[in-house]
Amino acid sequence: MTFSVRSVHTLRTVRALAAALLAGALLAGCSTFSEEGRDQYERSQGEPPAAEGAEGAEGAGGEASESAKSVDQPYDVRPLLEPKKKYLGVAADGAPAKMNAVEDFAKRAGKKPNLMEFYSAWGDQYERELVQNAWDYGAVAYIAWEPFETSLKDIAAGKEDKYIREYASSVKELNLPVAISWAHEMNGFWYPWGTKKTSPADFTAAYKHIHDLFAEEGATQVIWVWSPNVINPMPKVKLKPYWPGDEYVDWVGVIGYYAEYGPHTYKSLYGPTMTQIRTFTKKPFIIAETAAQAGERKPADIKDLFQGTAKRDDVIGFVWFNYDKETDWRISSGPLSQKTFREQAQSDSFGFDVTKP
Repeated sequence: MTFSVRSVHTLRTVRALAAALLAGALLAGCSTFSEEGRDQYERSQGEPPAAEGAEGAEGAGGEASESAKSVDQPYDVRPLLEPKKKYLGVAADGAPAKMNAVEDFAKRAGKKPNLMEFYSAWGDQYERELVQNAWDYGAVAYIAWEPFETSLKDIAAGKEDKYIREYASSVKELNLPVAISWAHEMNGFWYPWGTKKTSPADFTAAYKHIHDLFAEEGATQVIWVWSPNVINPMPKVKLKPYWPGDEYVDWVGVIGYYAEYGPHTYKSLYGPTMTQIRTFTKKPFIIAETAAQAGERKPADIKDLFQGTAKRDDVIGFVWFNYDKETDWRISSGPLSQKTFREQAQSDSFGFDVTKP
């Protein structure tokens, strides 16, 4: 994006403009919305962490899906990798520990989500109850696993093997499908595992080491997600050096938001990133985090997201970030936005029974 500034009289004004540019780029491209990640970013800017909004909800109802299969027969995730229809995913306040926000989303959207994202810090145990809650609701759990408290070099060197093996063992024992996106947005600068502190070689070595330990433990229930941010805020950072290889990735989880500033069409927001990725892999895309900033353009952005995803056979769905945080990303931010989301979600292309994909 291009800005024209005719007159700048003080250093304070220059700093304010720079801050606006950075905020616009971040909103247009990345999420940085985990609790710890956002708080760290705000502290680095000299700001106190923002208070999180919460919304009461009414139940949407719905019957539970089938429970886990016997550990003697590991859950076969292959039918979930490239389903005939597309995922309608959500990340919602408190879910899946509590389902009120998800049920409210489903009621407003007119359709239950079948992919449910939540965030987990490195060092946390595998949150089996949350994965089970999502599955019982009818959704595959999607975990954004964030390595804040360790270096990627240490992970690759085997210093975290005990923790990784315990985590993998829990995945195997629960025996439910789970999508894991480890160290997302690695091509950005705002996380400690990003471009300022971590090299592509360190990232790929750590990613592959974690994957290999899961394989050794027999935790085959994982759908492995490699999740770069859209390249628009940092176009000079090439993605191929971060690619661990087709044998290590099931989904390419592109992260990008429709914001007031920056690209705001499916082609301009996701196209450059997808085009670059297609030069080195044909793995299916999922829009791993997205939403539209509240405003007059939001209904059009929602329609663009649904229709753009529907048109591409290689995009298997999206996860909507349904939070009121920094801005109101929720589908309920305005009556026309909610109406548009509900209309678009009725498409037979979106949503399916995850037990029978």
